Amino acid sequence: MDVPLWFALIIVGWLGIKLMRPPIWLVAVLLLGGYLLADSLLAPVIDTAVK
Repeated sequence: MDVPLWFALIIVGWLGIKLMRPPIWLVAVLLLGGYLLADSLLAPVIDTAVK
C-alpha cells in the first residue's frame, strides 16, 4: 500500500499534537524553522547529514 508523504505527515502530526499536547507556539516555530531551513544555504549540508 502506497501512502503519499503529505498524507503520512498530516496523520503523524495530528497524532503527535493529540497525544503529546505541545504548545501551539512550539509547533509553529518548528514548522516555520523547518520551512526556512529548507530554502536556505544550509539545505545541502542538512541534506547530506540526513542521508
